Amino acid sequence: MRLSKRAKIILRACVGLALTFIYIPLLVILVEAFNSSRILKWPPPSFTFHWFGQAVESESAREALVTSIEAGAVAMLIAVVLGTLISLAVGRRHFFGRDTISFLVVLPIALPGIVTGVAFSNTFTQVLGISLSLMTVIIGHATFCIVVVYNNVVARLRRSSGSFEEASADLGADPWQTFRWVTFPSLRSALGAGALLAFALSFDEIIVTNFTIGAGEETLPIWIYHNLFRPKELPIVPAVAVILILLSIIPVYLAHRLSSDDGGLTPGRGAAARASAPAAIAEAEATAAH
Repeated sequence: MRLSKRAKIILRACVGLALTFIYIPLLVILVEAFNSSRILKWPPPSFTFHWFGQAVESESAREALVTSIEAGAVAMLIAVVLGTLISLAVGRRHFFGRDTISFLVVLPIALPGIVTGVAFSNTFTQVLGISLSLMTVIIGHATFCIVVVYNNVVARLRRSSGSFEEASADLGADPWQTFRWVTFPSLRSALGAGALLAFALSFDEIIVTNFTIGAGEETLPIWIYHNLFRPKELPIVPAVAVILILLSIIPVYLAHRLSSDDGGLTPGRGAAARASAPAAIAEAEATAAH
C-alpha cells in the first residue's frame, strides 16, 4: 500500500510522539543518574560518574542484584517447563475444555499485581503456614512467567504443521524421539524468546515480590523502592535504576531477535522438517536394535 506524502508525515509524527511519551521519563532518570548533587533536583547543577561507582560498591545493591537474578532464573526454568507442557497439550491436542484451560493459563498476567501478591501472601502464611522467603517469591513470579512462555510456544505450534510429527510417529518413532527431533527444533526460538521474556518479567517485578519476600531479603527493584526514602542512599538510586534498565534491555532485545526468527515446521519450509522425521525413526531403529 502506497501512502501519500502527507500520510507519511502524519504517521512519522505519531510514531515520534508515542516514542517521546514512552522514553522521556527514562531519559529523566538517565540524566539524574549523573547529577553531582546529593539532592535530586532539576536541572542538575553539574554532572558526575561518582554515583555509578558508589552503586557498584554498594554491598546491599549487589546482594539485591544476585537475589533478583536467582529469582528470575528459577522462575524462568519453572515457567519454561510448565508453560511448554501446557502449550503442547493445548496446541497439539483437541479435548473438551481446551479453550477454558487456555484462558485460565493466561488470566494471571491480567490480574492486578496487588491482588496476586495478597493472594499468595495469605495462602503461604495463613493457609499453608509457610514462612515467606526467596522460594515464595519464585513461586509467585512463576505464575505469570508461565503465561509468557505459553503464549510464545502455543503461537508457534498453531502456525506450525503437525503433519511432520504424525509422519514421525507413523515411521515408528516414540513420543520422546518425535519431540526431540521434530517438535523441539521448531520450538527452539519461541522457547528461547519466552524464557528471556519470563526472566525479564521476573527480574523487574516489584508488587508481587513485595508481598511474598521474606524479612531481610531484597530484590533489586525492592532495594530501589526502599532506598528512595533514605537520604544517604538517595543519590545512588538513579544510577542503580539505569543499571537495572540496561540489564533488562539485554533479555528483551535477545527475545525480540529470537521472535523475529521464522523458524518452525511449516509447509513452506519443509525441507529441514522432512529431514527431521527420518532422524527420529533412525534413532528409534537404533534403539530397537539394542
